[in-house]
Amino acid sequence: MLSESQARDAVIVALDCDRERALELAGLLEGKARWVKVGMTLFYRYGPSIVDEMRAHGLRVFLDLKVHDIPFQVKGAVCSAALTGADIISIHGLGSSAMIAAAREGADEAAETTGRDRIRLVAISILTSMDPASLAEVGIGGSVEDEVSRLASLSCAAGADGVVCSPREAAGLRALLGPDALIVTPGIRPAGSDAGDQVRISSPSAAIAAGSSKLVIGRPITHASDPRVALDAIHHELLSA
Repeated sequence: MLSESQARDAVIVALDCDRERALELAGLLEGKARWVKVGMTLFYRYGPSIVDEMRAHGLRVFLDLKVHDIPFQVKGAVCSAALTGADIISIHGLGSSAMIAAAREGADEAAETTGRDRIRLVAISILTSMDPASLAEVGIGGSVEDEVSRLASLSCAAGADGVVCSPREAAGLRALLGPDALIVTPGIRPAGSDAGDQVRISSPSAAIAAGSSKLVIGRPITHASDPRVALDAIHHELLSA
């Protein structure tokens, strides 16, 4: 069972929307939410200013950019992203150990420049919208679980702080990576929620029980008639589990 503080810290509200709605939600959830996810849609259009605006509401930011390029470019991209004040950034585990090590160098460089805590790196394993048929389509013949484990081990050995995976892989990765790894799980759907385009999903309490550190939850909160009530219900589920 989580404490109230742990339950609040476990939930990352995904702001997959435009800036006006993101700011509206930040205002509505101020004092209740601790984390938000800023993804490509917002960051590519509005840049670092959207991180500043979230931080002004007292929110910590998971910058979900899924960085994937040659090591030199990734080092610079992660350093630049860290300078925005974001707290976590996603990179692609498929980029190789050299790319992940370069991302860590960029994160360390930014921390030295600012004197702030280093941005934490989470490696994307297999997107939660993918299934075995999707993997086969892009030339990966193993199971989802095997590929997730392989990429997780590679990424953390190269300097990542943890991984992004579906809640179905969380227990295995917790056992593989140990108690300190940051395991971030999208694909979280409270009871009665529409799964949408997510394939490998779980409830909030089941994901935490399986070993997830943080739960990325979007539409069940942001599309609710009252996002504050929806977030409270998720916190209550985590407290009661």
